[in-house]
Amino acid sequence: MQFILASASPARRRLLQSVGIDPIVSPSNFDESQIQERDPRLLVKTLARSKAETVAPQFDSALIMGCDSVLSINGEIHGKPANTEEAIARWQKMRGNVGELYTGHALIDLQQQHTLVRCQVTRVYFANASDRQIEAYVATGEPLKCAGGFALEGKGGLFIEKLEGCHTNVIGLSLPLLRQMLSDLSYDITDFWL
Repeated sequence: MQFILASASPARRRLLQSVGIDPIVSPSNFDESQIQERDPRLLVKTLARSKAETVAPQFDSALIMGCDSVLSINGEIHGKPANTEEAIARWQKMRGNVGELYTGHALIDLQQQHTLVRCQVTRVYFANASDRQIEAYVATGEPLKCAGGFALEGKGGLFIEKLEGCHTNVIGLSLPLLRQMLSDLSYDITDFWL
């Protein structure tokens, strides 16, 4: 059974590879702007499903995974910052604050004609970074590539005090949730090991 990752995210691919799954990467290039939703849980689930459904017709028999992440701070939803100025302004709001990182997970099993869509939430406690640290971090370019404007597994990890919940969810894909979803589809995660 082929495991397809409907995402261009190198972090998601690395996470899967770290647990023995080498996915075929097939980015959906889905236009996220066509989904207007204020509830972060519903937003990421809808986007994850849309990405997986966009890629599914390219395959006959495969398991297709779509994911999407957003950060919610004080009820405001944030995806990837559009530019340096937005990233700096966002970090000035995030520092010393707590946010919720939502990741939608969609699995389409083409063989069984079954789709599962779930959401995982992790609370993120941000350090009280100085303006100088924020500007230096944003200058690395890393925040511009990540939902929420930070990469836990990169330099951004220096500015995270603690997490409550699944840490891999913050990187872009909850491994415990993936294991559960595969089990719900009657697969064992070890079936997909290299």
